[in-house]
Amino acid sequence: MKLPTFIAFSLFLLGSLSSAWAEEPAINKDHPPVEITEINPDREVGYHVGDVLKRTITLKVADTYHLLPTSLPLVGNQKKYRNKEQGIEIYSSKMSESHQGGFNIYTLELNYQVFTSSIVAKPAALPPEFVKFAGNGKLFRVRIPSWSFRISPLAVYGSVKIEKDMSPLRGPLLLDDSLHRQALHTAVAVLSLSLLGLLYILGNRAWLPRMGGPFAKANRKVRKSTTDDSGIKSALGSLHQAFNQSSGQSVFTADEFINLKPGFAPIRQEIEQFFMLSRAVFFDASTASPIQEPSHVWLRKFSRRCRDCERGMK
Repeated sequence: MKLPTFIAFSLFLLGSLSSAWAEEPAINKDHPPVEITEINPDREVGYHVGDVLKRTITLKVADTYHLLPTSLPLVGNQKKYRNKEQGIEIYSSKMSESHQGGFNIYTLELNYQVFTSSIVAKPAALPPEFVKFAGNGKLFRVRIPSWSFRISPLAVYGSVKIEKDMSPLRGPLLLDDSLHRQALHTAVAVLSLSLLGLLYILGNRAWLPRMGGPFAKANRKVRKSTTDDSGIKSALGSLHQAFNQSSGQSVFTADEFINLKPGFAPIRQEIEQFFMLSRAVFFDASTASPIQEPSHVWLRKFSRRCRDCERGMK
């Protein structure tokens, strides 16, 4: 090729490139300020193969500029650390846009997935991303900072001394105690119901419904009565009064009382023995006692049985 012809070709090529550059806005290093806000994962260590790390990046710029969607990170693109593939790729990328007070606000939700592992913990990083803005005849690039973390092995080989592995990046090791708390709450609830049941069965005071009936009062008096003849007569009198108050009239036989209070049918025989014992004590001392144990012991048991029937505990 002759020299004049070469010079002419070079001038033509230079003019073509100048025209192409004139059609595209030039990248200006002194670009307008872009406010960048990062929300990175909570922890920086303890990630394994398959884990997904989520970053939320907010970019705020004057409304005369807009972000070019073609500059967003590509899904499936593998990331490098110090020019080496580190087994991290973009799992998903999502952008939302809003306008507020003369600014365009872009929110990028970037998810990165780890698909590599190692026998030891190794450093890694979500590398910086670059996005482009255009407007007012300018085209400029903004750098999203990188974020460093560590990838941990799925299994530890050999013995490990915990005191030599206390990384300040890890933070305290927290145990999930939700199951233990649930078991504790269940145990407390069962214990509370059990204590309430025991209180209802063994209690003598009118703290709960049906606890302050005539036989509950008679039971307290019988338990406090003495073991001599006067104490036995006092206990019998208290129980007679309870039978009359419970039935609403004076009763002297078991059948008469149970017809009015069917809930006492399970202790019909004991009620008959009570009336026989009462006749023997008050009217005919020569009659043999219908019970085989000391009267004061039997009366205490009988009064408690009557109290239980009164409360519906048959």
